[in-house]
Amino acid sequence: MSLHRRSFLHLAGAAAAAGIVAPTVARAQAAYPTRPVRVIVPFTPGGPTDLFARLISAKLGDQMGQQFYVENVGGAGGNIGAGRAAQAAPDGYTVFINGGNHVINPSLFHEVPYDPIKSFDPVTIAVTSPVLLTINPSVPANTVKELVEQIRSNPQKYSFATPATGTPPDLVGELFRLALKLDLVRVPFKGGGEALTSVLGGQTPISFGAIAPAIPLVKSGKLRALAVTGKARMSTVPDVPTFAEAGFPEIDGETWFCVVVPKGTPQDIVTRLHAAVAKAVADPDIKQRLEVLGYVPLMSSAEETTARFKRDGDTWAKVIKDSGMKPE
Repeated sequence: MSLHRRSFLHLAGAAAAAGIVAPTVARAQAAYPTRPVRVIVPFTPGGPTDLFARLISAKLGDQMGQQFYVENVGGAGGNIGAGRAAQAAPDGYTVFINGGNHVINPSLFHEVPYDPIKSFDPVTIAVTSPVLLTINPSVPANTVKELVEQIRSNPQKYSFATPATGTPPDLVGELFRLALKLDLVRVPFKGGGEALTSVLGGQTPISFGAIAPAIPLVKSGKLRALAVTGKARMSTVPDVPTFAEAGFPEIDGETWFCVVVPKGTPQDIVTRLHAAVAKAVADPDIKQRLEVLGYVPLMSSAEETTARFKRDGDTWAKVIKDSGMKPE
C-alpha cells in the first residue's frame, strides 16, 4: 500500500472516529446528569454552608432526576475542600458550594491550592446575607453615629466580637475600625454563638455577626441592633437601618454563598445548573427557610459573579493587609 493511500485511510479513520465521539459527548451533555453529582462543601456538617448546600442539593436532585449528594471536605479554613474541587474533572459531576472565604482565603493564607477565578467557572452567587452590628444595651448609644462618638470619647475602652478570624463579619468589623480610625480591639471567637455570649455578658460589648442568631436577642431587648450592611433593610428587622442610611456608606460587606464548577466544565451544563439553582432558591419552602436564616436570593449571572469575586477579593485583601490579620 502506498504511503499516500495509508495516510488517506488514517485521516479518514480519524475523521470517522471524531464523528462518532462528538455526537456521543453531545448526547451525554444533553442527558446531563446521567449519574449522581457530588457537591463539595469545604466545612464539616452542621454549619451554615453545609445547611445551604443540603437545602439546594435536595431540590436539584428533585429537579434533575439524579442525586446531588454533599461531600464535606473540611480543614484549613475551607482550603482543602476548595483544592479538591479545583482538581476535579470538569464534567459537571462535581459542584462546589462555598461562602465568602472563597475570595478571602487567598489573602488570609500564605498559600492556597486554588484561584477563586482561574480554577473555577462561576454558576452564581445564589444568596447574600448582611452583617449585623449589635451592642450590649449597657453601651449608651442608639445609633451608629452615637456609638462612634462613644468610642472616640473613651479610648482603649471598647472591643468588638466576631465569629472567627477572616469571616465576612470579622472583616466588616475591621473595616469599621480602620475606615473610621477607631480605638477598638478585635476579639475573634471560634463561632457566632461564643461571640454573642460574650456580647450578652458585656465582656466584648460590640458585635459584628450574622443576622439570624441575633434576631431573637434583639427582639427580646437583650441586644440592641444599630445597622446592617447591604443596600436594603432586612424584612426580619425592618426598623434597623443600613450603614448607608446611618451615614456610613463606606462600611459594607456581606456574607454570601456561591456555586461554582471546575474550570472547563461545558457551558451548557453551567447554564443548566444556573437555571436549576435559580428554581431551587425561588421555591417557596426554600425561600422561607433561607429568610429565617437571614439570606436573601441574589442569583447573579456568571459575569456578575466574577465581578463580585474580584471586587470583594480586592476589598478584603486591603483590610487584611492594613490590619495585619493572620489566621488563628
